[in-house]
Amino acid sequence: MRSIFTKFLYVLFSVSAMAQSGHIMQGAGSVNMSMGGASTGQPLDISGALQWNPASISTFDGTIISLDIGLFSSSPRLFSTVPEFDTSGQPTGNFFSGMTEDDRGLSPMPALGVVWSNANSKHTFGASAFGISGFGVTFPESMTNPINMPQSMGGFGRIESDYSLLQIGFTWAYELNEHFSIGVEPTFNYATLELMPNPTADPNQAGYPSTNKATATGFGGQIGLFYDSNSGFKAGLSYKTTQSFNNFEFENTYLDNSTSTNEFNMDYPAIYSIGLGYSKSDFDIALDYRLVDYENTDGFSTTGWTPTASVSGFGWENISIISAGIQYKGINKLPLRVGYTYSSNPINEDVTFYNIPATAIIKNAFQFGVTYEVNERFNLNALYHHGDSGGKTSGQILNPGFTQDFPPYGAIPGSNVSYDMTTDLFMIGFNYTFKRKQDDTNQ
Repeated sequence: MRSIFTKFLYVLFSVSAMAQSGHIMQGAGSVNMSMGGASTGQPLDISGALQWNPASISTFDGTIISLDIGLFSSSPRLFSTVPEFDTSGQPTGNFFSGMTEDDRGLSPMPALGVVWSNANSKHTFGASAFGISGFGVTFPESMTNPINMPQSMGGFGRIESDYSLLQIGFTWAYELNEHFSIGVEPTFNYATLELMPNPTADPNQAGYPSTNKATATGFGGQIGLFYDSNSGFKAGLSYKTTQSFNNFEFENTYLDNSTSTNEFNMDYPAIYSIGLGYSKSDFDIALDYRLVDYENTDGFSTTGWTPTASVSGFGWENISIISAGIQYKGINKLPLRVGYTYSSNPINEDVTFYNIPATAIIKNAFQFGVTYEVNERFNLNALYHHGDSGGKTSGQILNPGFTQDFPPYGAIPGSNVSYDMTTDLFMIGFNYTFKRKQDDTNQ
C-alpha cells in the first residue's frame, strides 16, 4: 500500500523541463512563483515558505492548506553544424547545419502544502509535496540536422530525456521570541530518469543504448532562520543540504538488440538562500539571492569521457539566482503580483555537448499573478509565467576518438552544437484556512 501511495504521489507531482534555474524549480505554487520565487525573507504563502525557509511558517495563523496545478509548455531548439569531408577524408570547406524543434507537449505542475499550529503555542508544523526539479527534451530523429541523424550515420538519432524529482517535507518551526523563529525540515525524495540514447553507458559497435525509466530515492534536509521587525522589515536565511540519492540502475538496449546494465549517481545540489522583505500599507516587496552548489554534487561535479567512452557527468558550474517580486493590495479583494527571476548558466562552452539532454536553462523569467479573496478563509490564485534562455548555450561537438589530438574532450574542429528555449506556464490554485489561532482562544 505504501508503494502504491508513493507512486501515486510521484505521478501527481512529477515535473519535466519546468520553469527553472539550472534544473531547479524557481518557486512552489501560484503565489510564490508570481513573486519570482522570492520567499526566504517574505513569506506571503505557505508553499513558498515551506519550500525556501522552514522558519518562516511560524508567521501563519492556524491551519491552512494550499493546492496549485499548472500546465507548462517549453520550446527547446537544438542546432548543430559539422564540416563536410571528401572521399579521401579531407575537409571540403563546406558545412552541414540544421535545427530540430522539441515536440514534447504540455506537462502538469502541481504543489501541495499544509501548515498548522495552535493558540498560545510557539510551535508551528507543516507538510509539503512539491515537484522541485526536472528536465526533459524530445528531439526527433532528423536527416536535416547532423546531431539528430541516425547513429549509423554518425548522429545520435532521436534524443529524449525525462527527469523528475518529487520531494516530501515535514517542517517544524519554533518562535524564539516575537522577532526570531527557527525551522527544521527533513526531506524525502523520489526521482526517475530516462535517457535516449544513454551517454552514461558504454557504447558498443551499434552506438549508445536507450534505457528504461530508472528510479532512485534520497534524503536531505533544510534549516532556516527568520526575523520579523514587526515594523515592516523582514529577513531570512536558509540552507538546504545536498539531497543524497542512491544510484539509478539502468537497463540498456542497444540498436542491435543486445543489452547491458549500468549505474549512475545524480544528487540534488545544496542551496544557500538569503532573503529580504518589506511590507508597508498596500505593498509587499521580496528579494532573494541563492547560491546553488553544483560543483560539489555527484552527477554534476565531474565531466568528460571515461576510458570506455561513456560520459562521467554533466560538469555544471555553481549558479547564482536572484528572485524579486512585489505585491500590490490596493484593489479590494484582488491582490496583484509581478515577479522576476534571473539565473546564471551552469553550462560552459566546453561541456555544452554533454548537456543536450538537459537544455532547460532559463536566464530570465517574468511572472504575473493575481489572487481573488472570496472570503476571509478562501482565496483563489492564478499565475502566468514566461521564461527565455537569454540566447544560445553553444560549444563544439565532442568525440571520444578525438581526445588524443584535441584534448581534453575531443572537440571536432569547425563543429558547433547549441540550444535555446522559451517556457510558458499557466497555474491556478487555492488556499483555505480551516481554523485560526484566535478560534481556539474564543472557544
